[in-house]
Amino acid sequence: MDHHKNLKRRIDLSEREVRRISKGEINPIDVYKLLPRTNCKECGEKNCMAFATKLVSRDIALERCTPLLGKEFEETYAILWKWLKPPVKEITIGTGDGAVKIGGQFVMYRHELAYFNPTAIAVDVTDELPDDELLKRIKGVEGFSYSYLGEELKLNLIAVRSTSDDPAKFATTIKKVTENTNLPLILCSFNPDVLEAGLAIASGKSPLIYAASENNWKDMARLALMYKCPLAVFAPNDLKLLRSMAGTLMEHDVENFVLDPGTFPDEGLVNTISNFTTLRRISCKEGDEVLGFPLMGTPIVAWLERERTQEVAEWTETYIASMLITRYADLLIMHSMDGWALLPLTILRKNLYTDPRKPTAVDPGLRIFGEVDENSPVMFTTNFALTYYAVASEIESSDISNKCYLLVIDTEGIGVQSAVARARAASKNRALTADMIAQAIKKSRIEEKVKHRKLIIPGMAAQLSDEIEDLTGWKVLVGPSSSSGLPRFLEEHWYRKKED
Repeated sequence: MDHHKNLKRRIDLSEREVRRISKGEINPIDVYKLLPRTNCKECGEKNCMAFATKLVSRDIALERCTPLLGKEFEETYAILWKWLKPPVKEITIGTGDGAVKIGGQFVMYRHELAYFNPTAIAVDVTDELPDDELLKRIKGVEGFSYSYLGEELKLNLIAVRSTSDDPAKFATTIKKVTENTNLPLILCSFNPDVLEAGLAIASGKSPLIYAASENNWKDMARLALMYKCPLAVFAPNDLKLLRSMAGTLMEHDVENFVLDPGTFPDEGLVNTISNFTTLRRISCKEGDEVLGFPLMGTPIVAWLERERTQEVAEWTETYIASMLITRYADLLIMHSMDGWALLPLTILRKNLYTDPRKPTAVDPGLRIFGEVDENSPVMFTTNFALTYYAVASEIESSDISNKCYLLVIDTEGIGVQSAVARARAASKNRALTADMIAQAIKKSRIEEKVKHRKLIIPGMAAQLSDEIEDLTGWKVLVGPSSSSGLPRFLEEHWYRKKED
């Protein structure tokens, strides 16, 4: 609170404002009062108030204000940084372009702001795997990719587990892994000698060390400091011990670590979810800096029950992972390599970590599918990502032809039905109007590309038909309400009639 009292004297904050800010309730005016207020635009914003607003919404970095980096603003910068830093510290695993950032969360609930740094997913290998199987799993992790809403969904890390407890064997495996992948690593063993052997090989790659426990924390802290690596802290189902160990490590100058409260399948799943939720609540709602670090889960424990069949183990691992993604896990270690297990998790992660303040959108403009000609159909949709990719997928997978033009109208990421409804309600933002469509046709210069003047519109926009025809002079064909009906519609109302 001392820095808040000093600040009160310098910028005349009321006692009420000081109390509010100390609870983390910051508004743009609070931030604006501390900025240089030169309106220099070096940050890329129109003025300092616009910059302050984006700082509070976490849409821009504090470092973008270059005057604030001067020595005369050193104290002010420190105060702003303390105000704006996330309750959950951001940790980096790995180096270079392939590094993975975890944590960095500001809120407990997604609707309060947004979640940042999607849950990182690691797949394990062991130091007792044959070389061919080791390489197969590494390439499987690297090769996992699925295109979803314009983004490639991928796995993030390799977790190397020492099942042999042999330092030499572990070091040999780490050497093989680092020679065959640039993915960030997690080095897993409770034996400090084993980990040190692996760290000597992976020196400079900043892997995550897993894990410090009640019995080995001193040696693990030494390794983390010596090799400048983040450290996982493991205290299964004991949050008091976890906090005590975290606090002790901080006193020993270990600054970057990840908290593992234990992952328990079956009857223990209730405690697992409760512990993750409690830890995130303590950091985000109570401001406990000792527990303000990323959380990791190990759904791989589903494979420890030997009586489980492979299918049941995979299913158990997957549902545990899905629950942990929704309950604040920043990092997971998995074993299964099957697509049916991993793909739903990556899609869930993608959907959960989109920004609820910003509709998912694609760039507006003219899209061309296939080798078009002057007779190719012309249609339009909005730039809501889900709508666009659904339409594009139907066009590309169509058996009849994929030769067509698609106009993507900028509705700021709103779907057709909602955008038309907003237009009818006389809303200016995110609305879809006949005038916008006419402007898009003109801007795209589509009239120079086709000899016909026919526009296929979504069924949800049928009420705009007459207005579009009046403004553009084009004949409107009302298409299906669902993109799934598009191939059949084109077959019956375009290609078949062309043949007739």
